[in-house]
Amino acid sequence: MKLDITQSVEIIEIMENYISKVRPRPEIRNQLDIGYELLNQSVILNEIRPQWNNPSIMMASGYAKATYVKVNKTWKVYWKRADSKWHQYEPKPTVSSLKHFLKLVDEDKYACFKG
Repeated sequence: MKLDITQSVEIIEIMENYISKVRPRPEIRNQLDIGYELLNQSVILNEIRPQWNNPSIMMASGYAKATYVKVNKTWKVYWKRADSKWHQYEPKPTVSSLKHFLKLVDEDKYACFKG
């Protein structure tokens, strides 16, 4: 199930503000950048880099994901392991808001999100 339009607008506002704070300096963004995508009821944070064997192709790789659970009004938190699959973030599997998710990613106490 997709998020409704009101939730989507709020999410986009939160994410745009967050991304503007965490993006690298403009002069290196062609080598490393940070972005996000909305996919159904999930928000995925992406690291954007040139493909290693063809720098003209930019690759987006997710490193943190939050999925909204409407029944509980919570966000499930996931991180991508070396197997390239999403795994629930066991130290804190759910948070109450998208802002709490972003704070968790920034703190990254267990070096799961950013290595």
